[in-house]
Amino acid sequence: MDHHSHHHHADSSADDWSAMADLLDLDGEVLHTYLAEAIAWVHQVAAGRPVRRILDVGSGTGNGALALAGRFPGAEVIAVDESGDLLARLRAKARERGLDGRVQTVEADLDQGWPAVGPVDLTWTSMALHHLADPDRGLREIFAATRPGGLLAVAEMTGPQRFLPDDIGLGRPGLEARAQAAVAEHHSGTMPYLGADWGPLVTRAGFTGVDERVFGIELSAPLPATAGRFAQGYLRRVRTHVDGALASDDLAALDVLIADDGPGSVLRRQDLAIRGTRTLWTATRP
Repeated sequence: MDHHSHHHHADSSADDWSAMADLLDLDGEVLHTYLAEAIAWVHQVAAGRPVRRILDVGSGTGNGALALAGRFPGAEVIAVDESGDLLARLRAKARERGLDGRVQTVEADLDQGWPAVGPVDLTWTSMALHHLADPDRGLREIFAATRPGGLLAVAEMTGPQRFLPDDIGLGRPGLEARAQAAVAEHHSGTMPYLGADWGPLVTRAGFTGVDERVFGIELSAPLPATAGRFAQGYLRRVRTHVDGALASDDLAALDVLIADDGPGSVLRRQDLAIRGTRTLWTATRP
């Protein structure tokens, strides 16, 4: 079994990384329309600029890196992540799509030190910067690795991701909102920039011409077949953060929702929808 020694993931096992990899893959599948629109917007902003080297900071299993490789057929993509497990999955997907010649991976814990990945023409970082201990430093490192005239694209979740109606016919109404609030509270000390406005941080790092584009995600029935698994993976992750923060009846209801079977499981429910907000900031290194 593969053991990780990352200081801030001391408790994570290969099983956790595997669950995380599944969740990231499902995110890319279920929200593929959003991702395609975001990458198309980046491509439009980059129009007329040479894009030969692309950096993906916190690439996960490669949703962004592979979409960028597809959109910029002349470019090589360098995917950086702290998890070798996630990068292995990215490489497998790159091979399946015949992109392995243009996509390289770098395993690095960016809180410890930045690999020498520059110079790059475009950096994409999605749902990753808020994980850094010092996001300001992260943006300065990206700035330093960017060629003059090069682009930065930061995608972050700016509204909670919701799957369920207020009243799920189980326990007290408002469960999902209470769970989201508990997770936000859990993360507030360690990830103060979760859901933040990244515009000022991007500017502070030296980038100019910051532009912001908001993508509202609204998926309702009929949902893709993978939506139930996406909701289950997401809510299972929520469940790991809310022990001691939610009342026992809420925890019991959450356990019914994330179970593999039973009519109340999100895998079987007919009232799932996917709602959220993701925001994309683009900027230029002068």
